[in-house]
Amino acid sequence: MSVLLVGISHRSAPVAVLEKIAITEHDRPKLTDKMLASSHVSEAMIVSTCNRVEIYAVVDAFHPALGEISELLTKHSGLPLPELTKHAYVRYAEAAAEHLFAVASGLDSMVVGEQQVLSQIRAAYAASDSQQASGRTLHELAQHSLRVGKRVHSETGIDRAGASVVSVALDRAQLVLGPLAGRTALVLGAGAMGGLAVAQLARAGVERIIVVNRTLERAQRLANTATVMHGVRAEAMEMDSLVEAMAAAEVVVTCTGAVGTVVSIADVHRALATPGASRELVICDLGLPRDVDHAVAGLPGVTVIDMETLQRDPSAGAAADDTAAARTIVAEELAKYLAGQRMAEVTPTVAALRQMAADVVEAEMLRLDSRLPGLDAGQRDEVAKTVRRVVDKLLHAPTVRVKQLASTPGGDSYAEALRELFELKPGAAQAVAAPMEIARELADDFTAAHPGDEGPTA
Repeated sequence: MSVLLVGISHRSAPVAVLEKIAITEHDRPKLTDKMLASSHVSEAMIVSTCNRVEIYAVVDAFHPALGEISELLTKHSGLPLPELTKHAYVRYAEAAAEHLFAVASGLDSMVVGEQQVLSQIRAAYAASDSQQASGRTLHELAQHSLRVGKRVHSETGIDRAGASVVSVALDRAQLVLGPLAGRTALVLGAGAMGGLAVAQLARAGVERIIVVNRTLERAQRLANTATVMHGVRAEAMEMDSLVEAMAAAEVVVTCTGAVGTVVSIADVHRALATPGASRELVICDLGLPRDVDHAVAGLPGVTVIDMETLQRDPSAGAAADDTAAARTIVAEELAKYLAGQRMAEVTPTVAALRQMAADVVEAEMLRLDSRLPGLDAGQRDEVAKTVRRVVDKLLHAPTVRVKQLASTPGGDSYAEALRELFELKPGAAQAVAAPMEIARELADDFTAAHPGDEGPTA
């Protein structure tokens, strides 16, 4: 079983295509269930952000699984298969893991180095796990990717370019309005991106934040966070008050995740016509699909900063040295991850070898009982211990060595040789030995053979 990645991102497709392929929180469970119902997928995780949709699936056959996932995405998006194929990218096995590590590190983000993607990967795994759609393979891949991302951000300066897409959007807003300090801002949407927008606006020094959301309770919760955590005067309003809120604001950040237009040209007209409304309005449309009607950008006094604009922003890049350092870490962690995966694959072989040895010892002890029926219990125990010690010593070197060799490229061939030499059936060992117990025994063997070297963790 290997990991197959099928994705579309800001690097491979225009915003119009990303809007059609977007997977909302409402869509994700249904699509995950459909993938698991297919004949070649055993685990599935969907990473969906404002500028990417990536499906990670554990599959037993590459081409049939790719066909099933592509068909699913075609039906979901309404895009013809040739159009989908034109913009999609596919990674398999090692390449899929490498890509997710790069994504978690912020190397593949629109704003290189942004950290929000870590929480998005964490949320994707949590959603998959809650549906029992992730097993050992995706669990290990997702958890390792989160560790890689944290290490990159703690050991490099890759996030110097900006905390997120929001920060770059607000930087562009300040080019139009001047400093945001003392101004009023509207945040439309109270999800993760909305929370990030509140934090960035507070950092920019805005005096007042209005949070508008379809669910007033969530808007109130985010407004309270703005006041308590960031010290900004904030209030919550319902969607019915959108025009009123827009009339009071000079900068608007929209990030609802809704399907279809949320801010119409009529809404903006009415807001601008309200007595006391600002003569200049900057709208940062970070929704995918877009939250704001395309025609709004043509209104006098209104500037719309959308995802297409941000794609062209030069500040979205990180310094070359920091990017190189991050890629080095990704390469190191990928090597560790692959070594661990190869060692995990050898576990059933070692378990089968030890079970075979235990069966041989037991059979020989029964034969000894038939030949020496007068042997007392103490003598029998001593003989049994001696035989087991001999077997353990004979098995120690090959089991430690096969673990070491398994962690190298092509290491599975050594496990295969062990199976051939001893006529082992690794699957039979699963019923008599828990994988974690065997993994711990392998780690103990390695430590005993190499004092002071913990080796790769099982």
